[in-house]
Amino acid sequence: MDTPPYDLLGVGIGPFNLSLAALADREPGLSTLFCDTRPEFRWHHGMLVDGARMQVPFLADLVSLVDPTSPWSFLNYLREQERLFPFYFAERFQLPRREYDHYCRWAAERLAACRFGTEVTALHRAGGLFRAELTDTATGGRTEVLARNVVLGVGTGPVRPEAFAALDGHPLAWHSADHLDRRAALDGARDITVVGSGQSGAEVFLDLLRRRGGDGTRLRWLTRTRALAPMEYSKLGLEHFTPDYTRYFHALPAGVRDDLVAAQWQLHKAASAETLAEIHDHLYERTVGRPLDAVPVEITPGTAVTDARPGPCGGFELRCRHVDSAAEHLVRTDAVILATGYRAARPAALEPLAALIDWDEAGRYRVDLDHRVATLPELTGGLYVQNAELHTHGVGAPDLGLGAYRAAVILNSVAGRTVHRLPGRTAWTTFAPGGSTSTAPTATGLPRPQEWTRAAAASR
Repeated sequence: MDTPPYDLLGVGIGPFNLSLAALADREPGLSTLFCDTRPEFRWHHGMLVDGARMQVPFLADLVSLVDPTSPWSFLNYLREQERLFPFYFAERFQLPRREYDHYCRWAAERLAACRFGTEVTALHRAGGLFRAELTDTATGGRTEVLARNVVLGVGTGPVRPEAFAALDGHPLAWHSADHLDRRAALDGARDITVVGSGQSGAEVFLDLLRRRGGDGTRLRWLTRTRALAPMEYSKLGLEHFTPDYTRYFHALPAGVRDDLVAAQWQLHKAASAETLAEIHDHLYERTVGRPLDAVPVEITPGTAVTDARPGPCGGFELRCRHVDSAAEHLVRTDAVILATGYRAARPAALEPLAALIDWDEAGRYRVDLDHRVATLPELTGGLYVQNAELHTHGVGAPDLGLGAYRAAVILNSVAGRTVHRLPGRTAWTTFAPGGSTSTAPTATGLPRPQEWTRAAAASR
């Protein structure tokens, strides 16, 4: 390894690590490399259905909320695509999801630090550095690089509840993450069930209504939540997605944080009011001059699927329990689409370092305000995470609106100086009684990082 160590090695290239690559691009004193196993950038490819829109404004791009002058902004992308005037006349704050994906692809293809088709297979400690083993996924060739800091941005993986384990691998049962890739398999199904009440569930159900709503197919939507409540989108409610709230949340005891994340599902797991309205509008128009029950559609909240099995005569049998009454019933259906969310994944490359990480009682990362993972003193290099700290940083962790800010925090921490100036206060709301939840920037532009050791963790 004759190449000097990189200042920062990124594992995975989703929107968050892509944001970090974009914000670091104009800093000549920092050397960075970002690797992804896939041959090209892909973002929720299975959910790029027609008409699907982002749930955040276009300013939640890779850079604008930190550096709106960056050449990697969405507005500059529009300029390069000669689409500024069409976007101006569209008068839409939220982008089509397909356009956001195309924008990220545009940036990923042009950022020199992004290397696709390259898997980081293992991370090792090498003195005060990280030694990373890289594999070219096309040729199988192997190389090694050194890095002073590593940021894990491998994203989240689809969650398939245990109740559906018996359906794994079945051609007519899949997670919504694969919806577009496998939708054609539904052509022969006459009864289709969608499970899950979040944005993905709403978009899949709406897509099926548009495509299959007039051919007699029975469409069913089941959800454990007692109501199809919309995403909280009031202006003051959105202040939960500010750095001020992140700092407040991070300072709370771990048990309180866990309870809050569960209680705040409507901030980050619900469907948008617009999508729910489109579903209602579609059903309303289809029943003009007809009784409501003339349309073979079932929308049943407050219903948990406790077990799912292949049926004896084909299709599937779903055993369901009504949340309020505890009444049980059986649903027979030809196909099942699980819109059951995502969970942060631990990359296999991290295993050689696992014993040097200070995991919390639930086996999760302990993460400081700089998004640096707590490690034992022997591991002196900086290990950072993106979108794996919901339990320490709150509902803003998976939100694209905080992506650029978090990337700037990490970049400032890695550089040990203010690469990007960050605001001291970002919300009108004071989340902690008796004072402001904002924090005056330090010399690096952010709150000072916490020092972690296993002994300190054990003393809590």
